Amino acid sequence: MTLSSSKFLVLGGTGKTGRRIVDLLRARDADVRVGSRGATPAFDWENPATWAPVLQDVHAVYVSFFPDLAVPGAPATIRAFTEVATSAGVRHLVLLSGRGEEEAQACERVVADSGIPWTVLRASWFSQNFSENYLIEPVLEGRVVLPVGDVGEPFVDADDIAEVAVAVLTEDGHQGRTYELTGPRLLTFAEAVAEIAAATGRSIDFMSVGADEYAKALEEAGLPSGDVDFLLYLFTTVLDGRNAHPEDGVRQVLGRAPRDFADYARATATAGIWNPPAS
Repeated sequence: MTLSSSKFLVLGGTGKTGRRIVDLLRARDADVRVGSRGATPAFDWENPATWAPVLQDVHAVYVSFFPDLAVPGAPATIRAFTEVATSAGVRHLVLLSGRGEEEAQACERVVADSGIPWTVLRASWFSQNFSENYLIEPVLEGRVVLPVGDVGEPFVDADDIAEVAVAVLTEDGHQGRTYELTGPRLLTFAEAVAEIAAATGRSIDFMSVGADEYAKALEEAGLPSGDVDFLLYLFTTVLDGRNAHPEDGVRQVLGRAPRDFADYARATATAGIWNPPAS
């Protein structure tokens, strides 16, 4: 199977990692289908009837599950999807997974048992959560409040994940492998916020609060209870120290060191993403 003869499906193709993967594949003139609710044909994890049409004639799939593999019911959905992918003749599944998430690792086992050649990309906390997700607003406001303490996290750059995914999708030798994708060093969330403050030249405070206080604030802000429970799980369980060690998955695949959080912070600050709106 060569790049020119392959068709790739990127699920979550408009998300943080997916859109980067789509851009990189298209830069290689690869035949890429975007899997999203707004694409044609549309793809929706909650509507299995949409799965078979997007899988037609596809050779390899990047699987990014929404909202997260750690949510209840994810393994059953992934199992159902792999059955449809098997029937469609898919030859390679590349699953984006999360470090230290037991539910996510259950999904990894489902993919490994599907009968389709597979690769797992097990990623740490995305650096881009500070600039392309719910943490951007607190950064812009100059005060980040989270229920985490002095636990280190090896934040990984979404650009690294995308480059690894493209390599795994287009090169031989990666099937049956699990790659742990992290940044090169540990930072606490307080240290990460300090790096952002230094890059922007702004004063950005970090405050650690208890889980109950954080949950109450989210509920008062109108966040659905399921989302509150999921965020608490990530901050209080996944960030309990189990992932406080960098791994070399990026180097294994790309032959280079992963991007450092400070580089991400400087590039994002230069792009003006963290510039507060004019009053």
